[in-house]
Amino acid sequence: MSSLLLFNKPFQVMCQFTDDQGRKTLADFIDVPKVYVAGRLDYDSEGLLALTGDGKLQHKIANPKNKMSKTYWVQVEGIPDEASLRQLAKGVELKDGITKPAEARLMAEPENLWQRDPPIRERKLIPTQWLELTIKEGKNRQVRRMTAAVGHPTLRLIRYAIGSWTLDDLNVGEYRILDL
Repeated sequence: MSSLLLFNKPFQVMCQFTDDQGRKTLADFIDVPKVYVAGRLDYDSEGLLALTGDGKLQHKIANPKNKMSKTYWVQVEGIPDEASLRQLAKGVELKDGITKPAEARLMAEPENLWQRDPPIRERKLIPTQWLELTIKEGKNRQVRRMTAAVGHPTLRLIRYAIGSWTLDDLNVGEYRILDL
C-alpha cells in the first residue's frame, strides 16, 4: 500500500527539506521521514503539494507525460476579458513554446482563503480578479508566465488541486496522509 502526504504549502517556503540560505523549508512543517516532493511549487507560490516515498506514485504525479491535471487559483492584475480567457484556454506562446490547452474561468475570491504574509501589493486604480486555471503540463513558472503573456500579471498563486486531491479541509502549513 502506498501513502501520499498532502501539504498546504505557505508563501515563501522552499519545496525541499534543506536550504543553505536559511529560508523556511518543508522540514519546518513536515516530520515524516523518507517522503519526496512529487511536482514542485516555487518559493512565491502557495497551496497543495504532494509528497510520497513511492517512486512509481511520484512519477505518476510529477511526469507531464501522465497528464495529471493541476488546478490553480490565480489572483491577477486587471480583469481578463473573454479574449484573454480564450487565449489561456487555447494555449499561450511562451519563449519555450506554446502551452497545451488549459481550462480558464473567472471566479470569486476563494472562500476560507487564509491571509498571506506579506499581503499582495494593492494598487488603488488597478482592480484584481481571481481565475481558476487547470493545466496538464508543468513548465517552469508556467501559470505566472501564461497570465503575464495575456496582459494580466499574477499577484498570488495557489495550487488548489492535483488530480482529484484538493486543499479542502487543509489549513495553511498543515498536512494529512492518505493511504492509497
